[in-house]
Amino acid sequence: MVHFTSNTYILKREILNFSNKISRNLSKPDRKFTADMTYGMLAAKSCLLTDIVDQLHEDSKKINSVERLTRHLNLGTSKQALLSYLQTVRKWVPEEPVIHIDDSDVIKPAGYKFEALDTVRDGSKSTHTKNVYEKGYHVTEACVMTNSNQPVSIYYKIHSSNEKTFISTNNVTFDAMERAKAMFGKATFVMDRGYDDNKMFLKLDELKQDYVIRLTAKRKLLFHNKWVAATELRNRRKGKITTPVVYKGKKREAYLSHVKVQIPNEARAY
Repeated sequence: MVHFTSNTYILKREILNFSNKISRNLSKPDRKFTADMTYGMLAAKSCLLTDIVDQLHEDSKKINSVERLTRHLNLGTSKQALLSYLQTVRKWVPEEPVIHIDDSDVIKPAGYKFEALDTVRDGSKSTHTKNVYEKGYHVTEACVMTNSNQPVSIYYKIHSSNEKTFISTNNVTFDAMERAKAMFGKATFVMDRGYDDNKMFLKLDELKQDYVIRLTAKRKLLFHNKWVAATELRNRRKGKITTPVVYKGKKREAYLSHVKVQIPNEARAY
């Protein structure tokens, strides 16, 4: 406990230095807001404004501090702050990095007044045999692996099908892909079986990106002029296989695998 206080100040200084990097082009009130939110969330280990304000130890009344943070949050993230953040992240990332994209959810079962409240699958309660739906929002996030193999977010969006400007969840995913393309030029995208969709393959081909997508049990592959379930082909053979894959008339060299066993050669997906 001897160095507890000094360690706390060192950590706080590192947090504030990072905050200053992403807010250096903002106005003074916006810089203070960015620093307060960054430090407050990490110190409180919470996203609740009341918990964040408790860590700021301001002289003003708690309700006034909460209202100040709320006003800034209502303005959203400025383009300057986002650009500074992405430029900072770019320095931590190798050439042609690995990018993970996945969907999640925010559940508000007791909420009634939230804007554009949607019905979403509760990932915490659902199982492979039963889906549980609650009121809430969809979340799409893309994280890039840094040089030290740490995931850092480059895209995060909470969205709802009840929003007036909403088009589709795929469009949100495509926005994440396009941001990554603009940042890094070339990357390898890694996604779970929820993204086993020809639209995803075609979009990534259009962007000229590499990708690893887990196939679903419904996926079929053309093997020796016969359509066969991917799971059946997976169980037939082990070993590393590089194969041409054709979908929607487009041919591409690919690695088709499943953890311990891999898909035979000359397989084509549709």
